[in-house]
Amino acid sequence: MNSIKNYSNFVKFEHTLFSLPMILAGAFLAWGGLPNLKLLLLIILAGTGARTAALAINRILDRKIDALNPRTKDRELPSGKLSLAKAYAVTIVGLVLYFAAAYKICDLVLYLSPIPLVVFIIYPLMKRFTWLCHFGVGLGLALAPLGGWVAVTCSFHSIYPGVLLALFTLFWVSGFDIIYATMDEAFDREQGIYSMVARFGRGTALYISSLLHQAAFFSIAFLYFLMFKTIVAGIMVAIIGILLFLEQRKSSNVDLAFFKINILVGFSVFLFVLAGIYLP
Repeated sequence: MNSIKNYSNFVKFEHTLFSLPMILAGAFLAWGGLPNLKLLLLIILAGTGARTAALAINRILDRKIDALNPRTKDRELPSGKLSLAKAYAVTIVGLVLYFAAAYKICDLVLYLSPIPLVVFIIYPLMKRFTWLCHFGVGLGLALAPLGGWVAVTCSFHSIYPGVLLALFTLFWVSGFDIIYATMDEAFDREQGIYSMVARFGRGTALYISSLLHQAAFFSIAFLYFLMFKTIVAGIMVAIIGILLFLEQRKSSNVDLAFFKINILVGFSVFLFVLAGIYLP
């Protein structure tokens, strides 16, 4: 039982709740109607495999830093609850699932599939040399709606709605990663870890985070005026704006802002797309 719990905690499956709604939002936006259920399942499998591999790679690359940080020293790798060999095994399982699903979707998706992996490897390393590291995390998740779009169309034709979703995700995720970094402000300064919080201080970093979330809201609002203009979709845009506002107001409560509100934001974006397609 403990072994299952260790694997579950290591993979952090709940983090898929950030990325999967954005993948599905991109896919349904490309469909513009009833989905192909087989393709929908393949997209979900690809997204789950990619997210599993991404988290495992992150934990493997950060294991030595995590061992020094009082907040993260009890994670599975630095604490010894999970061996490095088993961590690599989890990574391989995630990659096999990801590549197998990409292969079954279409050739273009398979050809492009290594690109997210490059991002997954680079962004955990960015904190070692630049305070722009938050945008690396944002870019990793911003690929999700683009991946969903390309999986449906197997082309880049008329991809600009997917690009707007990707911009929203880039600004949203980069903003909440800055909030997350406030928990390690003192540690990052002591260890020479780069973050906006360590570089500019908490107040300035949170101000930048708020600007990014404003940019995220304007990106999704622009998509609304460009594509939908329906009443229910408009209500969902307002809800997304309120959630982003609450995330900033509750930034001192990182558990609430990072985990609970963020999950609601992701699902609200997905519901926004569904409302724009199916509801008046």
